[in-house]
Amino acid sequence: MPTPAAVPVRRPPLTLLLGVGGALLVASLLVAVTVGPAGLGVGEVARVIGSHLGVGGDVPPLHDAIVWELRLPRVLTAAAVGGGLAVAGAVMQSLTRNPLADPYLLGLSSGASLGAVAVLVLGVAVLLPVAAFVGALAALVATLALARTGGSVTPTRAVLAGLAVSQLAAAATSFVVFWTATGDSYREILSWLMGSLAGATWTSVAIAGGAALVVGSVLLGAATRLDAFTFGDTAAAALGIDVDRTRWTLMTLVALLTGGLVAVSGAIGFVGLVLPHGVSPLTGPAHRRLLPVAALTGAVFLVWADTLARTVFAPREIPVGIVTALVGVPVFAVVLRRGRGTSWS
Repeated sequence: MPTPAAVPVRRPPLTLLLGVGGALLVASLLVAVTVGPAGLGVGEVARVIGSHLGVGGDVPPLHDAIVWELRLPRVLTAAAVGGGLAVAGAVMQSLTRNPLADPYLLGLSSGASLGAVAVLVLGVAVLLPVAAFVGALAALVATLALARTGGSVTPTRAVLAGLAVSQLAAAATSFVVFWTATGDSYREILSWLMGSLAGATWTSVAIAGGAALVVGSVLLGAATRLDAFTFGDTAAAALGIDVDRTRWTLMTLVALLTGGLVAVSGAIGFVGLVLPHGVSPLTGPAHRRLLPVAALTGAVFLVWADTLARTVFAPREIPVGIVTALVGVPVFAVVLRRGRGTSWS
């Protein structure tokens, strides 16, 4: 009996996915700004934004301060961080050929946090984003060096080495905080380490948005090479790709992106793990489709996760990393279950 031909999977056009994702992001930004103790409508938010863009009249000073100085920088920073982390996670999963990989799991976020805390607590005379990038890059180098010990770097060895480096960086961060922090600074630093956008300003928007747009665009330009890595180093080399140089270059870019994001938000876990898996049924595995759609959905996801974090227990605010973990852990379990019988070595 002849085997029936495989039915090709029909997926939505990329323009449709980007259009829907872009519309959801704009709507989420406008609505999220209205959520808070001071009740403001979408129309009032639009008037404040319009007045600053020179297309509207005067607005009440209180509304202007709430929207322009407090809420809008926060939701824009959340969008940039969420989109950037989703792209970083998709790239790491391709480079390591491990569906559980993300910057948090491979130690980059913990390394960036250590660099940032060194600046915040010890007063090291280095700009915060630079310190976070150096920390992320140092963690990446340590992870790959540890994974290479005694053999080649396999996906499983890279993840295990990343977990070890992550724990070491977390322990070093805890020691620095324990040794130097006093009074209420413990609470503030702990909140930041678990992920917080409470202190977001327009400078945060510039740092996170700049990192996400610039580095994300470069990574999108490497979509074809990332597709090749999905099939393994041998397949990538057969296509004429310098495997080691390309992997180091792309991982350094991910470290740069992670450092810029962690500098303004702290270490927010699971976004880079959850979103690539969430959108891949719609986009397929091709990174030319996967990366931009993951960026848009990551932005929408973190905007609403942060909105929940600042409102669900109001007037108290919880770290947004708690919300992302509550979503990410079940997805982690589902991915593990799907991988039963699959060798990731």
